[in-house]
Amino acid sequence: MELNYKTFGQGDPVVILHGLFGTLDNWQTIARQLAETNTVFIIDQRNHGRSPHADVHDYPTLAEDLRHFMETHWMYDGAHIIGHSMGGKTAMQFALTHPDMVKKLVVVDIAPKAYPGGHFEIFEALQAMDLDNIADRKAAEAFLVERIHELDVRQFLMKNLTRKADGGFEFKMNLPVLWKHYPDILAAVEGEAFDGESLFIRGGRSKHVTLPDDGARIKKLFPNSDIKTVEGAGHWVHAEKPAELLGMVKVFLNQP
Repeated sequence: MELNYKTFGQGDPVVILHGLFGTLDNWQTIARQLAETNTVFIIDQRNHGRSPHADVHDYPTLAEDLRHFMETHWMYDGAHIIGHSMGGKTAMQFALTHPDMVKKLVVVDIAPKAYPGGHFEIFEALQAMDLDNIADRKAAEAFLVERIHELDVRQFLMKNLTRKADGGFEFKMNLPVLWKHYPDILAAVEGEAFDGESLFIRGGRSKHVTLPDDGARIKKLFPNSDIKTVEGAGHWVHAEKPAELLGMVKVFLNQP
């Protein structure tokens, strides 16, 4: 599968993976700043953004998509891998499966465990939207207001809405497949421990990575890891506290 991507800068390669319902654009600001010292690739994972849609969506497959992408772009000696949420699990699975292709690993606000779910309201709202009969983006926003009360979540989801050439709207993401494979998205990542240098960054207000329990899980699979907290940030650390996250990532990637 040939994934959609953008690239910036020159230097040691960095690959950034977005989360569920996201696109590469979610990380463009961070990517441009890391590009001062690195070649940075931001990619749309399968069934998201402008990357191809497919019937399979699980972490072993997403990890193989990343392997193919890196080999296609001549990253045979590896790259630094950064992933958020679903992208963080892809990054972890990739490190466990292809450790020689990972220089340093950064995982943002997700643990390697299985999760109970928390996107049912979003799936229900998006599936109920009659895209063929929505006149404009304002009407789509009004529809979501009644079902999703958090403004930042609505704005995030609206980035997936695009107008079709023959009229009406469609989602960039493959919503039916993401819903079908939602249990796979919630699943734990598995494999032999990755001994490489790893940094786990959690939002202080987020419940996705709790200490000490999740810390023990992380250390078991990623023994050479450090866990840092960005105080005041929720799950979308890169959007809420970009300067703090960027500072942590730069220090980690540049230290010998």
